[in-house]
Amino acid sequence: MKKILLATVSVLMGSGVALAQAPVPDNLEKLSNFQSTGVTEFTYIEQKGEYADGIKKTLERISLPDGFKIGLYAIVPDARHMAVGPQGIVTFVGTRKDKVWSVTDRNKDRVADEVKDFAPSLKFAIPNGPCFSKDGFLYIAEQNRVLVYPAAEFFYESPDVAAFNVVKQGDLIPQSEESYNHTARVCKIGPDGKIYISLGQPFNVSPPEKLDLYKETGIGGMIRLNTDGTNREVYTYGIRNSVGHDFHPETGELWFTDNQVDGMGDDIPPGEINRQTAMGQHFGFPWYGGGDTRTNEYKNEEVPVDVVMPAAEQVAHAADLGMSFYSGKMFPAKYKNAIFSAQHGSWNRTTPVGARVMVTFVDDEGNASTESFAEGWIDENDEYLGRPVDVVQLRDGSILVSDDLAGAIYRIWYEGN
Repeated sequence: MKKILLATVSVLMGSGVALAQAPVPDNLEKLSNFQSTGVTEFTYIEQKGEYADGIKKTLERISLPDGFKIGLYAIVPDARHMAVGPQGIVTFVGTRKDKVWSVTDRNKDRVADEVKDFAPSLKFAIPNGPCFSKDGFLYIAEQNRVLVYPAAEFFYESPDVAAFNVVKQGDLIPQSEESYNHTARVCKIGPDGKIYISLGQPFNVSPPEKLDLYKETGIGGMIRLNTDGTNREVYTYGIRNSVGHDFHPETGELWFTDNQVDGMGDDIPPGEINRQTAMGQHFGFPWYGGGDTRTNEYKNEEVPVDVVMPAAEQVAHAADLGMSFYSGKMFPAKYKNAIFSAQHGSWNRTTPVGARVMVTFVDDEGNASTESFAEGWIDENDEYLGRPVDVVQLRDGSILVSDDLAGAIYRIWYEGN
């Protein structure tokens, strides 16, 4: 197998601009029939050297609460959303390009030993959203397709892996609505065993002529369906571009982040962390641009829906993305069932904000309050040194944070005071 070392990573804009489009027909039919494709080569990513040393130097400036530490877990180009295998063997990392990476810590020293591309015989298009079922099935939500990989944790060592359609190419959204903007899908398996997928709408503010189509298809919302692809239904309405959701470990309620309208000023509208308590609830977009701020395009219209306001408002334009509830035992007790979320950082604000990890505490009645947990990726020159994307939990109770600017994954753990 040919070893290819990648020394640079690409800077991706926080607007959701994607760099790949729908794929041409690939080897899916062969893989679905357990046939070899003839592909034998992997792309491997070097984990040591000057590049890794530079990231470690950046991490020295990151501030955390007392007792917490941060370190480099892996070099992963364009690292976006992550899914940790139920067996703890491998973590799969999506991108907004054409790669999915498998990250393995073989000696369990909590630093990755190997990073290579997953299923290189397949052509991916914006495979941002991997997620696992409890029984070990890996799902990957792409721009306009969802595939499932049974036992991916054990078959990832081969270039050929069993892969099957959940939603075939071109059926996740109408092909007429494929866009380079807001196409980073996220998926999670809910307490009901169904797969929940966010479908960001491509506009800054959706035009009126698109609203009926988007309501019908779930664009600008969230859909759920059986893991075999049947019984698709729209679960959530009124979302601009959600790129992170999870289910409360005790109540089972759906919580999600949402990125709000650009071009209204540096300080409005607020970003959102939302709480959904019933199917079919509406969260205000496009009549509201974030929180209770009306959009300019719809400000003179009567709002035709009952709107659920955010559970917690976030600083404007910080680009709140991936989030996970904490269920581990390593961190102090106050973090149990708290939400850890990533702020990717503003892209068009006069003074940048974000580029940090936040923690949101939720009380027994669902009230939420947010504070900074890890920050320091914006330096004294207002220059980005990193842009966090997603937060997931390892089996030992530590958390991983992905960064698509640095092309890295960090591990945060607790050692006590």
